[in-house]
Amino acid sequence: MHLLAQGGRIDFEKNERGRIVEITVMTRDGWAWPGCSMGLFGKLRRRRYIASQASGPYRITRLGLRRVRAQPDNR
Repeated sequence: MHLLAQGGRIDFEKNERGRIVEITVMTRDGWAWPGCSMGLFGKLRRRRYIASQASGPYRITRLGLRRVRAQPDNR
């Protein structure tokens, strides 16, 4: 969540049925972060902490920003 709050995004790949089969978390600097599983992605989506607009990448919502606790090493 902290990567998303700092400007990151979640890119996704869909299969022919339109279901998401693969996700990649990208930082704002363009680096891929491998620490997000499909289970965690589903949990963030169900809680409405992330959302996609106009079939774009998933980004953090206002609700998600309110749920992120401040960390001493955040920029």
